[in-house]
This record gives sequence, structure tokens and C-alpha cells, in this order.
Amino acid sequence: MQRIACPERDDWEATAAATGFAFHSDDGQRYWDERAYYAFTLDEIERQIEAPTAELHAMCRELVGRVVNDDRLLHQLKIPRAYWSYIAASWQRGDRSLYGRFDLCFDGKGPAKLLEYNADTPTSLFEAAVFQWTWLEQAIDRQIIPRRADQFNTLHESLIDAWRRTGSGRVHFAATMSSAEDRGTLHYLADTAKQAGLDPVLLDIAEIGLRNDGAFVDLDDSLIELAFKLYPWEWMFRETFGARLKGASTRWIEPPWKTILSNKGILPLLWEMFPNHPNLLAAYFDDDPAAAQLGPTYARKPLYSREGANITLVGGNAIHEKPGPYGAEGFVCQALATLPNFSGQYPVLGSWMVDGTPCGLSIREDDTPITGNMSRFVPHAIL
Repeated sequence: MQRIACPERDDWEATAAATGFAFHSDDGQRYWDERAYYAFTLDEIERQIEAPTAELHAMCRELVGRVVNDDRLLHQLKIPRAYWSYIAASWQRGDRSLYGRFDLCFDGKGPAKLLEYNADTPTSLFEAAVFQWTWLEQAIDRQIIPRRADQFNTLHESLIDAWRRTGSGRVHFAATMSSAEDRGTLHYLADTAKQAGLDPVLLDIAEIGLRNDGAFVDLDDSLIELAFKLYPWEWMFRETFGARLKGASTRWIEPPWKTILSNKGILPLLWEMFPNHPNLLAAYFDDDPAAAQLGPTYARKPLYSREGANITLVGGNAIHEKPGPYGAEGFVCQALATLPNFSGQYPVLGSWMVDGTPCGLSIREDDTPITGNMSRFVPHAIL
């Protein structure tokens, strides 16, 4: 694994505009950054990233099967009791999951370590699936990277194939449309569904209506039968219509059972189920006396948190902390896996799953060890 500085394409911004990548920068600050790329060997990709990702996925599914049948664990994850049967029924029906992203700490020297699982509403998808592939092709053509370079990236094709297996006819796509990133992600996913032969309808999450008979409908009063929501389940449960979710016929993607895996409480539960697994970090609930085993250095994370908010890296005293609105439900403590330092940058690897199969890699880097909302997306290549 290397970080290799390289020239950027002189027309990359025009290319981004042409592909609809509107959120490549924010207020003059780069989000997409191709002034360097991360290079891997094929062995690193296949044996040290792809294979552990598949194993972590299998472990997570085993965990869900355990949690849905254990009231104590559901309570420990702070999932509202009113939705326990709703989540369990989703799992027992075998409701399909479309995608997810494991965030890994990896330096090319030791095993990849799971930092967290973005199981419900992962973004950075378009740039991972499409724009970094465009970069690869053009960077080869312009002799910026070696001609035989490749990329761990079948995300686009995998998403289209997954939609073909997931449904047919009309599918609604909902998100908070005021967010450029969420809007861009939603448009991209709707495009993959359209390429799979489905009929996508986009709307803001606030535009979903509820009929007197308890059915969810769109602005045309059409029944929402299958819906992709880029909106977390814990927020759904708190909405005014949350209590009506159980009685409605709408099938949601991601499915309700993903509520379990989008909770950082899975980190201590996985450690309990698979102690000393090479791809896991020791983790405990914050109020568990066993957390003292971590010693004075650890990461403290809220059960529910996004974009690195309210995460503290502790080393005797707090050494890095990201403020935010999360933490009311509780915290977990995880052994500190300091991100590797490449030329003053700290990368997190995002290993993507689509329909149960590892199929792509994205890298976010920051000049601090906590990856946040505007941490830069840097492309990768297999050399």
C-alpha cells in the first residue's frame, strides 16, 4: 500500500460537472482530490481487503440472527421496544439488503481492522462507483498512472444486477433533497435502478404522505410499494409517521433489520461473539466494567453517530474530538487503531458490499485521525 502523488487532470472539474458530480467541492474546499492516489497490490486487495470484508459480512448476519431473538441485546442497542417485532419480522422474511460499507483501518502491513459499519445510509457511492473509475481510465490514457493499472470496482454493475433481483416496476427514492450529497447519491441510485428496468420516482422524505388506511403514498397519491430511503432508521422511528411503519405495506431498502447493524453497539457484540478475531478491535459498551481492559487509550463512539461526530480518541486525555449532536443513547469504547500516516494524511478504507458481495473500495483521508464530513475522497489503483 502506497500513497503516490500525481498530477491532476486539468479538466477534472468540467468532467465532474458533465457527470453530475456537483458536490466535488464545498465552499472552495476540495472533497474530491486526485493530486494523489493510493496504490495496492492485487494480493492486498483480494486477500487482505476483499476476503475479510466477506467474512465481516457473514459475522454481521450471524449477529442479527442472534439479536432479533434476544430482548436484552435489543435493549442494550437502545432500539425502541415498539419496533422490535417489526425488525424481527423483516429479518425472518428475508428482506433484501442493497448495499453497505465497512470502514477499515489498513496500512498494508497488518490485518484490516473494522472501525465501523455504515449499514443503513452510506454515501460517497457515486464517486466510488463512477467518478474514480473515470479517473482511472483517463489517468491511464494520459499516462498519469501505469497503463496496466486496475481498480477494485464493480460497484456500478453490481448495483444494476442487484436491482434486477430486488424488484420490478415502480420504486420510490427518498432523501433530504436539500443536501447536495444525499441528492446526488439518490439520483445515482435511481439511475442504476432505471438501467435495471425499474421505474424510479424521486421525492423528498418530507413529501411522503400517509392515507387514512395507513398506506404511504407519494405526491400523486400513488401507493409506495418499494422505497429506497437515504434516511436513517433511528430517525424514521422518531418521525410523526414512525408509529405507522408497522402497519404499512411498503417494503423499505435498506430493510428494518439493518437498524441493528447501523448501530455502533454491534462493535462490542461482535467482539463478544468472535473474541480476538484478526479483523476486529476489542470493544465494550461504555458502562461495562470490562471496558477498563482497554487501558488509557481508546476510541469512544456514540451508538448513533454520522460523519465522525462526537467521536473522541482518548490517550490519557482527549487527543482528538469531533463535536456533534449525538450521544444521548450511550457510547461504546473501542481499542484505538491509529490510522496509518501517509505523508501527513490519515486514510480510512471503505469496503463496499452490494447484495452480499464485496465489490469496491473507496478511500477518505484527512489531516487528522478522525474522518469527517469533508474528509477528502482520494482514488485508488491496483498496480
